[in-house]
Amino acid sequence: MRAPLESMRVGGIRRRKPRLLSVVVPVYNVADYVADSLDSILRQPLREVCAIEVVVVDDGSTDGSADIVKDIAAKDSRVTLISQPNSGVSIARHTGIEATTGDLLTFVDPDDILPRDAWSSMIRTLRRTGSDFAVGSAERVTVVNGEERRYVTPLMRRNHTRTRLRCRIEDAPLMLADVFVWNKIFRRSFWTDNDITFPERTRYQDQVALTQAFLSARSFDILSDVVYDWRVRSDLSSATQKRAQIANLVERITTKRQTVELVAAFGSEKLMRTLRTEILPIDMWEHFRAAVNPTTEDPDRYWSLLRDVVLELWYDAGVPFEETTVPRGQRLMAWLVAQDRRSDLADLIEMIDERGPAKAIQAFAAAEDLPVGL
Repeated sequence: MRAPLESMRVGGIRRRKPRLLSVVVPVYNVADYVADSLDSILRQPLREVCAIEVVVVDDGSTDGSADIVKDIAAKDSRVTLISQPNSGVSIARHTGIEATTGDLLTFVDPDDILPRDAWSSMIRTLRRTGSDFAVGSAERVTVVNGEERRYVTPLMRRNHTRTRLRCRIEDAPLMLADVFVWNKIFRRSFWTDNDITFPERTRYQDQVALTQAFLSARSFDILSDVVYDWRVRSDLSSATQKRAQIANLVERITTKRQTVELVAAFGSEKLMRTLRTEILPIDMWEHFRAAVNPTTEDPDRYWSLLRDVVLELWYDAGVPFEETTVPRGQRLMAWLVAQDRRSDLADLIEMIDERGPAKAIQAFAAAEDLPVGL
């Protein structure tokens, strides 16, 4: 029996309460986390939606994750488990989306936790505005010496300082930096009608899909509420080690190029300027450091790939990295990469680590004729 419709009257217009919110959870080897994650989903209050369905796609786990989900599904009919051979998180999400039937669609990663009432404000806002999706803030959660610590990243803080309703991407261009799928609720019809897809076999698939969503939306709602707890797992391998892999760098480059293509096709100089100066540069410092790390895989090829993309996405495009909004030290690193000065980059990073950014950059600048912006 289908859940009954409920409605609310806003401004003389009766807005129906959505029948069903579909939650897609891709799972791969998260046995230590998935039960807590699903518990946080199933405990959500249903103030603004009649019901939820939770579609869990096990992507060939080998650690017993599927058995944990199977036990939960046996006790709660709202949970459906789909198993498939390991194909990557993008395909797992697509499998989940195809199996959903709800009016609304959201995503949760299986090692994260939802706050006590993650969805009500977003769904209530969508009912009022009729926008294509709503996006809330998120907190990063770490545990250090048994103590939980929470913080909001600078760009997340900037984007969610205040509530803004019925936005278009040109009204809020910095939202292109919100490249996470899990702090949003979409109208499922919007997602499918616009054929929004996650690129396959890449660690940075969210950026392309979310760029598509922001560019396609007639309007979206930005909320200041924290709607997601983004847990930093203690068992993840070193970020530095990952950045030093050729495959990681190639995936990052590919994602950035795809994002540039999407924004270029949209045809807004304002958006493209924001993309090149404020969004694309954000994570490049990790690769600047990796490029001179002794453990880097195939260092000559890594350097060549990195230098080529720095020239392509900034200097050749007429937006020198010196004009970006990232910290001065990162701008200086990029300039040295563009100048093909690998040993000087290594020296600069060593100085930053020993003396701190301000003193290191001051000492470096005293011996250099630096361009404007550095």
